[in-house]
Amino acid sequence: MLASLAGMALIGWADVPWIFISAAGLYGLGISPIWIYCLTKVKEESRGAQMGFLYMIWLVGLGSGPVVLNLVLVHSEMASYWIMVLVSAGAWLLSLMIPKEAHAEVAAVPFRKQLAVLGTHLKDMRLLLPGMILQTLAAGMLQPILPSFVKDHLGMASWQYTLLLLAGGGFTALGLIPMGRLSDRLGKKWFLVVGFILFGVALYGLTLGPVTVLAFVWAVTLGLSYAAVLPAWNALLAAYVPPEQKGLGWGVLSAVEGIGGLLGPIIGGFAATGYGEPSVVLSTAVIFAVIGVIYLLFPFRLFRGETPAQRM
Repeated sequence: MLASLAGMALIGWADVPWIFISAAGLYGLGISPIWIYCLTKVKEESRGAQMGFLYMIWLVGLGSGPVVLNLVLVHSEMASYWIMVLVSAGAWLLSLMIPKEAHAEVAAVPFRKQLAVLGTHLKDMRLLLPGMILQTLAAGMLQPILPSFVKDHLGMASWQYTLLLLAGGGFTALGLIPMGRLSDRLGKKWFLVVGFILFGVALYGLTLGPVTVLAFVWAVTLGLSYAAVLPAWNALLAAYVPPEQKGLGWGVLSAVEGIGGLLGPIIGGFAATGYGEPSVVLSTAVIFAVIGVIYLLFPFRLFRGETPAQRM
């Protein structure tokens, strides 16, 4: 948290590109272990529900950040910067208050042994790896073009875009815990299938240039679909994380997903420049729908952690 605070503070002094890039890298290096640490604290017996709660907290911050900054940026860029610095400082101070009993004793395991165990698990889940990358790739493609797409092709003002974010993010946050509990009880397959296909359908609906009311309906659909996918997907991934190397396991899985997140914005930016922003949204809609169909046909007996009744 201290490293991420330093990176955020350094951005204010970035008068040349390399300083800005270094500050962003420092922030990323600092913040990335936090999520992994949170994942290791989730209990196996109620993983779907707890993952839903964890993602709800994460999305509340992720969704409220752009909303606040959209409002503040209109008046002052410097005020937006100081808000981010102060929030980062507050997060660091809160991390100092973690009770001592939360710090578990860590058994020293040779790194080679960790890699050997993890390699076995990655081999077991090799059929999942392409889907992991495609999901984050498609989401990353939307990042650089979404604000301008909403403005230029949906005809929305900045305040309407803010409300659109609130609608989508709000229904995601509200749906995560109940969706997580249901996936614990009913199994994960259909939450993934329906969630991804609906996500693709909603994105396709947005490419048709709907009226404002219908655009908000599609945003709510996106939010609920995301809420269905997240707890189920991460609960399934957890079955492949060695219990004795949770930190390393989640770190590697996050790195695999990060490949798509890294390439997505680059591909989306180039595609938008060459073919237009609606083509990027349409492409991601197709990718998500295809992922849903793949999981419909996927041999879910290969997933660990499912009871026979849940192997649909």
